[in-house]
Amino acid sequence: MQTTPQRFLPLDVFRGLTVCFMIIVNTPGTNDIFAPLEHARWHGFTPTDLVFPSFLFAVGNAMSFSMRKYQQMGNATVLSKIFRRTLLIFLLGFIMYWLPFVRTGADGHWEFIPISDTRILGVLQRIALCYCFASLLIHYLPKKALLIVSAVLLLGYWAIMYAFGEPGAPYEIHSNAALYVDQFIMGDSHLYHGEGFAFDPEGILSTLPAIVNVIAGYLAGLFIQEKGKTPQGITRLITAGAILILIAWLWNTQFPVNKKLWTSSFVLNTVGIDLLIISLLIYIIDFKNSTGWTSFFTVFGKNPLFLYLLSEVGVIFLSFFTIGTVSVFAWLNIHIFQPIAPGKVGSLIFALTYMLFCWSVGKILDKKRIYVRV
Repeated sequence: MQTTPQRFLPLDVFRGLTVCFMIIVNTPGTNDIFAPLEHARWHGFTPTDLVFPSFLFAVGNAMSFSMRKYQQMGNATVLSKIFRRTLLIFLLGFIMYWLPFVRTGADGHWEFIPISDTRILGVLQRIALCYCFASLLIHYLPKKALLIVSAVLLLGYWAIMYAFGEPGAPYEIHSNAALYVDQFIMGDSHLYHGEGFAFDPEGILSTLPAIVNVIAGYLAGLFIQEKGKTPQGITRLITAGAILILIAWLWNTQFPVNKKLWTSSFVLNTVGIDLLIISLLIYIIDFKNSTGWTSFFTVFGKNPLFLYLLSEVGVIFLSFFTIGTVSVFAWLNIHIFQPIAPGKVGSLIFALTYMLFCWSVGKILDKKRIYVRV
């Protein structure tokens, strides 16, 4: 995801806001967290549920610039670039979940984590797959066809989930088609176990509707470049966002808004909110000419994938190494942040501090004009 020109600063800021908030919600100091900074347990929606789909939306925004270059390239070159980037991002995600490659065995000694116990899919893997399929669709299809494909993906996913889930409970955590597909293709040992059992919120089937978040970001990026800076343009963005949110919550009565299943209603809701956020940013930055505050967020926007990786890998190793009988991560919170502010506040202060550490790394890279491309 490359940095857009200065004249499209709202898109840069949107991307940076997404990465910034993603780091905050992913790295709370303790399990005692303010409710808005937690994901919905199952059906429903919180501000935290908006982060990942907004990142995919931002990928689409960036593609509205980068895909133009592909029009001047031969088909073989375009496919090579798409598949190479897809593979690289996917492997980065796979290796990240495999880190630190060792674990404490039953005898108390370290043992190598076999590949049979690794999680195959995840956040970066979903980004890679959504980027791949969205890029191919965008490269080969006109804009109207992209809208038709998006509708087919959303309606088709709903039909599959309803038809092949458990009768009477097709959208519950233990009885949905997305889980059945992942168990059949990958097996329990390759799935996420954060729920206390095998269930992957970034699974195979639920990647299909997530592609629409990228396509929506791409179409929004094109529209903003053409008409986004006019009163009529921003009005159309706001109207489209409000309509999508309304449809999402009407659809919620039949196909619940659910981040972990990435339901079609969830896609429309998040795309609608993203359009409203971008409209607000355009109004503040372009209409009101208020830009002094934006540089903080563009630091994240210039190295988004690198800073996300840094934040995740940092927590992995802070949790792996120990001081006495507790991890470094736990020690920092027990001995520094919780004494400062016990409970939820201390947990949030740690998350903000860690986010600022990642920002500082990004600021140094920006000053040196180092931008890590994938």
